Amino acid sequence: MRRVLPVVLVGVPVLLGLLAAVVVLVSGRSLRVLVGAPLPVVLAGSGLALGAVLAAALALVADRRRAVAAARMAGEAAGQEAGRGAHRRFLARLDHEMKNPVTAIRAALPGVVPDPHALDPARARAHATLQQQTLRLSGLVAELRKLAELETRPLEHEEVDLEQVVRDAVADLSDQAAASGVPRTVVVSMPRAPWPLPTVRGDVDLLYLAVSNLLANALKFSPVTSGVEVRGSEDDGVVVVEVADSGTGIPEHELDLVFDELARGEGARGTPGSGLGLALVRVVAQRHGGSVTLRSRPGRGTSARLRLPVG
Repeated sequence: MRRVLPVVLVGVPVLLGLLAAVVVLVSGRSLRVLVGAPLPVVLAGSGLALGAVLAAALALVADRRRAVAAARMAGEAAGQEAGRGAHRRFLARLDHEMKNPVTAIRAALPGVVPDPHALDPARARAHATLQQQTLRLSGLVAELRKLAELETRPLEHEEVDLEQVVRDAVADLSDQAAASGVPRTVVVSMPRAPWPLPTVRGDVDLLYLAVSNLLANALKFSPVTSGVEVRGSEDDGVVVVEVADSGTGIPEHELDLVFDELARGEGARGTPGSGLGLALVRVVAQRHGGSVTLRSRPGRGTSARLRLPVG
């Protein structure tokens, strides 16, 4: 019925107009006699009336289409929010279920230390494996908890100098690499002319977390002998921080998957990590009204771009 209404609104006046024209042509009389007005005036008035009816009908159709589009967008937004809520509850439940057994295992391990006098290499290796994997599980639980909290924690809203955030993250990771005996080179390139990077508005701790995770990923998956570059730019009201490496790269079919929680690409197998780093970056970017994207070529390297609106 709703689809038929606009057709009726437009069609009825048109049919009436055509019928009037036929009557005039058949009768051969002047409408001056029937309505007391010249024929051009009558036709012009009829045309204006018909145009007004057509315009009103088309406006109704346009309003209907806009209402349908708005309702569809609202439904999609509600569905996405419901999905995010279910996801947050899943992460919180997973954290709760894993935390207690991992804590119990860590507490029990010191009591089952192999007898140093027994000199049983197999048992010693098994114990070392238990310790390593328990620490890994403990770190994973902590990362999951952090990810769940990031979805809901209130954000600080202050002017943030992203260049300073980048330099702080680079300094911290460089110090960690040097302390491990494997120093790394990170080149930072920031604009100076015609002006430096503008500030963004947000939570400086979360933005540091995002930049630090991008840098850690680049260092982890690139050769020790190669450098990592961090470049800053501004693009039409958006600040872009790009972290580029010349590492193993990511196959095209994995570019979207690596942002999922616990995702581990083919090139990451055998490399320590939880698979949550890029998921954390994505959540931080989205909560600041921004985004993160990847470009990569297997065997050549990867470029990660964090985009945030100017504050």
